[in-house]
Amino acid sequence: MSRAIVFIVDDDAAVRDSLGLLCETAGLEVERHDSAESFLSAYRPQQPGCLVLDVRMGPMSGPELHAELSRRASQLPIIYLTGHGDIPMSVRAFKAGAEDFLTKPVNGAELLERVHAALQKSREMFDRQAKLAVRRQRLADLTPREREVMLLALAGYANKAIASKMGISHRTVEAHRARVLQKTGAATMVELARIAEDCELVPRP
Repeated sequence: MSRAIVFIVDDDAAVRDSLGLLCETAGLEVERHDSAESFLSAYRPQQPGCLVLDVRMGPMSGPELHAELSRRASQLPIIYLTGHGDIPMSVRAFKAGAEDFLTKPVNGAELLERVHAALQKSREMFDRQAKLAVRRQRLADLTPREREVMLLALAGYANKAIASKMGISHRTVEAHRARVLQKTGAATMVELARIAEDCELVPRP
C-alpha cells in the first residue's frame, strides 16, 4: 500500500508552509495545494491519507471541494481548519462527513493528534478495501458448479441434500466444497460464510 499522505489545501502560503513543516517534522509525508482546483487535478482515489482543508477559498470553497469529493465517492478523511468558523458551519461540515473541524490558530500537538487519527482511519479503510478486492476475485474464480455448491452449503444444506438437489454424487459435492475452501483461502465454512457476507453474496444474519 502507498504511504499515507497529508494533503494541505489552503490559499494562504504561510499557513501551508507552517502546517506542512509541522507535519513533516513529525515524519509525515505532505502535499501542499493552494486551491481546491489544484488538489483535484492531482487527486488519486487509491491514495490513502487525509485532507487538511481551509473553508474560505476561491473560486472553489472548502465545502464545495468536500461536496465534489463526496460525488466521487471519496472516503478521504477531511479535517477542516479555518479562521472564520462558527457553530452552524461546523455542524454542516460534520453532517457532510468531516472528520474534524478546527479553528486557526490551532495547537500543533492537537492538530497532529487529529491528523494521526485520520491517517490511521484511512489506512484501515484502504486495507479493508484491498482485502475485500482479493476476496471478490477469489470468489469470481469459482466455477459455476463450485459457486452453486458453496451457496447451497452456506444456506444450510447437508452434502447429501446438495447432491440430490444438483443431481451429482455425494463425493462430487465433497470435492467441490474442498476446492471452494482452497480457492477462497477459507479454513472453515464459518470463515467462508464471513467472506460471502463481506462480498454481499449472502445476507448477514
